[in-house]
Amino acid sequence: MTRRRDLPPRPDPPVTDSAGAVLRAILDHGPVARSSVARATRLSAASVSGLVTSLVREGLVREVPEAAGPPGTGRPHVPVDIEPDAPGVIGVHIAVAHTTVARLDLRGRVLEQRQEPHGRRDPASVLGSLRSRIAGLAQGRRLLGIGVATGGWVDAANGVLVEHHLLGWHRVPLAAVLADATGLPVGIDSNSRALLKAEQLFGRAASGARRSAVHLFVGSVVDVAFSANGIIHQGPRSAAGTVAHLPIEGCDATCACGRTGCLQAAVSDQTLVRRFGTGRADVRTVLDAATRGDRRATRLLLQRARTAGRAAGLLFDLFDPEVMIVTEAALNRFPNCLAALREEAGEAAAEVIRPTSFPGDVLAVAGGAVALDRVYAAPLSPVPART
Repeated sequence: MTRRRDLPPRPDPPVTDSAGAVLRAILDHGPVARSSVARATRLSAASVSGLVTSLVREGLVREVPEAAGPPGTGRPHVPVDIEPDAPGVIGVHIAVAHTTVARLDLRGRVLEQRQEPHGRRDPASVLGSLRSRIAGLAQGRRLLGIGVATGGWVDAANGVLVEHHLLGWHRVPLAAVLADATGLPVGIDSNSRALLKAEQLFGRAASGARRSAVHLFVGSVVDVAFSANGIIHQGPRSAAGTVAHLPIEGCDATCACGRTGCLQAAVSDQTLVRRFGTGRADVRTVLDAATRGDRRATRLLLQRARTAGRAAGLLFDLFDPEVMIVTEAALNRFPNCLAALREEAGEAAAEVIRPTSFPGDVLAVAGGAVALDRVYAAPLSPVPART
């Protein structure tokens, strides 16, 4: 059990919802006594006791007397922890070639997931398929919400995918469509912002990510998220983090915009696969080839890592974050790619760069984190009953 003396003064940004502050403290430190939660959140003991009672009643938290330490003087402290069988969330990721639908628990762990290629790519077809797949995972379960992550320009506040050039989608009201279909609250966000939320909640460097962080996502779409004092910047038009056309020195790839040297044209999954050039290959084909010792695949992955490293160095100089996370398919799998990226980013940046905390489930976690971030922000908000 976490004891009061084990808790440092809490440096995280203030959480306006008291129940959310309590639930996050239990996530971070559980099993933990109520008195320690009060110290971590700077709430009164009476307030914490009442909120814990409500969270237990909602099935989000449970008492774990078996985790208590040896008996001492005074009233015994019964620790509380996240309920392992608590209601979870559905995470959805919409990629260029496929969609991923997953069910996650309150600790962000993926319990089950399904990935299927698009049949047709128009919004009506993709969302129609998503409705049935979400229903399959949700059947007979109490859920707290749905989160959707995708590339492109995402207006998270209004639940609208404003622009996704690679899919050809424009002003698609994703949140409203899925909420109407499921009766559950739905949130959406961009890949990079969603995964930064996951790092802040559950990542290996969560405490630093809650203070200041940059997240660089390298996939079919390349984008960035950044935060200060734990707040992820959206921008007045929800367009913060668009770096597809960031000019990178030494890149000769021609972008769709007609210029050369744009970041996305240099490092995207499509560019990597095209350069590998074996028919209907995808990124996994290149990764598997490198695992088997294919020198060409290895060279291409190292080249992409170095180019992404130059971008990471620019972003580090611009934001000076406490933590920089880079999500790119090879970094967790090949240590030499991570080393190449860090070397190219520069000595100062290399010290704070980390690969994603969720390498095996990055797409599922991205969608799930959008929903879980809302749960931890206001866990006692009512959830509509499923119809």
